[in-house]
Amino acid sequence: MTKTTPRKRLGFFTRLLDDVPAGARYHYAAEQIATAERFGFDTAWVAQHHFHADEGGLPAPLVFLAHVAAQTSRIGLGTGVITLPLENPIRVAEDAAVLDLLSCGRVEIGFGTGGTPSSFTAFGLESAERGDIFSRYLRVVLDAWAGRSLAGGDQLYPTAPQLLDRIWQATFSVAGGERAGRAGDGLMLSRTQPRLADRPTASLGELQNPIIDAYLAALPADRTPKILGSRSLFVADSRDEALRLAEIGLRRGAERLIGSGLKPAGNSLADLISAFDVHVGTPDDVIESLRADTTLDRVTDLVFQVHSIDPPHPLILRSIELIATKVAPALGWAPEEKFAPRRLGAVG
Repeated sequence: MTKTTPRKRLGFFTRLLDDVPAGARYHYAAEQIATAERFGFDTAWVAQHHFHADEGGLPAPLVFLAHVAAQTSRIGLGTGVITLPLENPIRVAEDAAVLDLLSCGRVEIGFGTGGTPSSFTAFGLESAERGDIFSRYLRVVLDAWAGRSLAGGDQLYPTAPQLLDRIWQATFSVAGGERAGRAGDGLMLSRTQPRLADRPTASLGELQNPIIDAYLAALPADRTPKILGSRSLFVADSRDEALRLAEIGLRRGAERLIGSGLKPAGNSLADLISAFDVHVGTPDDVIESLRADTTLDRVTDLVFQVHSIDPPHPLILRSIELIATKVAPALGWAPEEKFAPRRLGAVG
């Protein structure tokens, strides 16, 4: 019997960085996700960031996704990621369980250990302890969703065993890929993959394919691989307009990106585009550059964001349309045959 190749899913990701006040950021992002649903995107993902508006504008992703759930009917709603060490794990479990019921089973939860060290200080924690805290808290969340007894003997209400099959782990390392594989979770790979000191010019494929290898090797035989590749992508009708906006966005964010270990070979726009792994231009331009990324042949979920270009809101909406109608189909994605809204209570 011939094994059927699983259908790739298409996702839209946002860090909510529109150059407007916070409330407008949230309304713009909600409209972007609704537009993604209308053009057949399978999932929408939001990042969590505390305190630093220029790194990410959303400290409460589950609150925001509850708002979006009420405005959409089909698109999956995911966190990419919740910084679990900075949360109360039981509250995370409760909020996610309630959101999944209200959204009729559309929630997917990505967890991560966290980024900015100063955020941990504000929460009274040490950044160096993030790994240990993450492991402890993740076990609490899993026990809660499964309906197992928690400390003191209580059980979560409502339980959410269905969410145990919709967990993703974000990582930059081979060890992290192996950890996600052993757990049977999905693997999240980011376009912000840090470069190693001895390999400053390595491509995303060279760095992330070994992570995928470790994930697949550790994945139990009865688990289906789930591999998400997030990439920066801005598609426009005009190449000149796309490059003009890329110049503004990449130069504005260059200092922060260089601080994360991404070092351009020079100071030209082409150098910045290459160093920061951005795909920008017309549909034909970005199709060509994405096809050179060998990681994307292996992912189950193609997820695209406009950061760090951050064009104006109307052009983000147009980019979403061009991705769904021109770019993603050239990379092997096809929309579902029909976009039937899920019925109330259809969780799983």
